[in-house]
Amino acid sequence: MENILEVKHLDKSFGKKQVLHDISFTVQKGRIVGLVGPNGAGKSTIMKTVLGLTDFSQGQIMVEGQKVTATKHDSLAHVGALIEYPGIYPFLSGLDHLKLFATGHDQQQRIDEVVNELKMAKYIKNKAKSYSLGMKQKLGIALALVNHPSFIVLDEPMNGLDPESNKDLRNTIVNLAQKGTTILISSHILSELEKLVNDVLVIDKGRIVSQSSMQDLMNRGKKYLVIKTVDDIKAAQLLTEAGYQLSESKEVKVLENKDQKLMPILKLFVENDLEILDIQHQQSDLETSLLTLLANDQVTE
Repeated sequence: MENILEVKHLDKSFGKKQVLHDISFTVQKGRIVGLVGPNGAGKSTIMKTVLGLTDFSQGQIMVEGQKVTATKHDSLAHVGALIEYPGIYPFLSGLDHLKLFATGHDQQQRIDEVVNELKMAKYIKNKAKSYSLGMKQKLGIALALVNHPSFIVLDEPMNGLDPESNKDLRNTIVNLAQKGTTILISSHILSELEKLVNDVLVIDKGRIVSQSSMQDLMNRGKKYLVIKTVDDIKAAQLLTEAGYQLSESKEVKVLENKDQKLMPILKLFVENDLEILDIQHQQSDLETSLLTLLANDQVTE
């Protein structure tokens, strides 16, 4: 599959402090890619550098086959972006903002589409100074989407959004990706990214720790059997005495691996007259997988 973004051996410093170290990664067309990592890891700096908003000391950035620098933005004509907080003029309405930034022959149609997708119609004609944080965030997202970009960079777009708005944004992003748009997105709300992204870039201390599909990253995490019985205290005791490894949880969670299968557990409970109410397979979520990956990265330093 063709790459829309290629970053090679990127170094970036602020004064004497180097904040990005030999960053290399690619983003394929039509994919939703999550950029995740701790605070201060370099996520926003990478996004700003990719967008030509800040220069870099070494390396190469290519968007759709064209070089990007802080002084050369030709390759960014079809890129939409929301970085940190949207720049909004308080005495203009949301609609005025969209008209100001929209281009193309179908701009009014596209404005209407974006407003409807993000459910902004009730307040889009009001002046932006009256907007809540969530409304401003939606307007910033709308500005990033309004010109049919082929590549979209979204830095913490879920900030200030309520659960319903998050769902609307997820649906919009998925629909865009299905039509071929590429999205690079960062967020601290990992549960939202887990539902959304195809691929994950993990960054820590200015270095890329991992680049993989979401499924591959999730598969690195631990898997559990979650068992509900009529007496979970007794169930945990039986399993512990039998040598099973349990998670530190209020639930009865048995670490699942090739040596710990379900049938011996069922037999153990039957032999001890313990009634089973429910059994589920549970895989580590994105947060757990990410923390495990970062912890392993600390160990190998």
